[in-house]
Amino acid sequence: MKACIDIGGTKVAVSLNAGNGLDLFARQTEATAKTGSNDALAAQVLRMVDAACVEACVPPQSVTRAGVASCGPFVMRDGLIELAAPNICGGLAGPARGLPNTWQTALLEAPLRQRFREVRVENDCIGALEAERRWGALQGVDHCAYVTWSTGIGVGLCVDGRILRGKNGNAGHAGHMYVSDNNDALCGCGNVGDVEALVAGNAIARRFGTDASALFALARQGDAQACATVDELCRVMGRTLYNLIITLDLQRISLGGSVFWNNRDVLLPKLNAHIHAKLPSLTDGSALVAAGLADRVGDYAALALLM
Repeated sequence: MKACIDIGGTKVAVSLNAGNGLDLFARQTEATAKTGSNDALAAQVLRMVDAACVEACVPPQSVTRAGVASCGPFVMRDGLIELAAPNICGGLAGPARGLPNTWQTALLEAPLRQRFREVRVENDCIGALEAERRWGALQGVDHCAYVTWSTGIGVGLCVDGRILRGKNGNAGHAGHMYVSDNNDALCGCGNVGDVEALVAGNAIARRFGTDASALFALARQGDAQACATVDELCRVMGRTLYNLIITLDLQRISLGGSVFWNNRDVLLPKLNAHIHAKLPSLTDGSALVAAGLADRVGDYAALALLM
């Protein structure tokens, strides 16, 4: 039996899988733990696995494998992964960021290895990339990326059929590229003016005084200020995607995450406009597409890590 664990800056989801198929059951979701000691997140995950076992009427000891698709970045301590995630660890940017803790890292892999026989932890976008390549919109594509536009901005990269990981599993953290001198855009990592600080779901509320759903609702109604704000968000995100395509010679980028998925009808054409007709020698034949696994990509990301 497998535990499929999806850790984001806003929520944690846990599901069980009994075999080699795609069936996920006994799904549990909670807001991500951000208070108490820095082992609170790991304790939350273990408790949620137990709750899933109770719902499924299976003994907890039958769950021996855990796939964890988690927001990052990661740091390695004694060879085990801890999270230095800007939307979870309040010690990174300090009190100005408003997170209710002073954690520099959140424990993760070490407590899970005390419980499970096998644990695989990867950046959530690497897991999503593997899922999209196996079952979704990136099947058969060797030069591709998965990008999430959600609470944060995350990227998983594949070049020449090989998924890129880097020294600590942090390859693809393009959300923390500096792209602006804007001084009102404080990221949870401490950067001011990186992609995530400018356009991520949590940044929209901080910078513009309204959440993403309200902003896009106003834009659909034709509100001029909301439309201008959406255009500015797409300018930053579109340039980010363009930079990925021309740097890595990508063929296809699959897009997911709550901000994108809930507004894909508005965002996809605008983002594509920032890609096409610019430097055709590098952008011709490239495509931006919605995630083939839709809003379940996070759940299947964790499962893909154990396949």
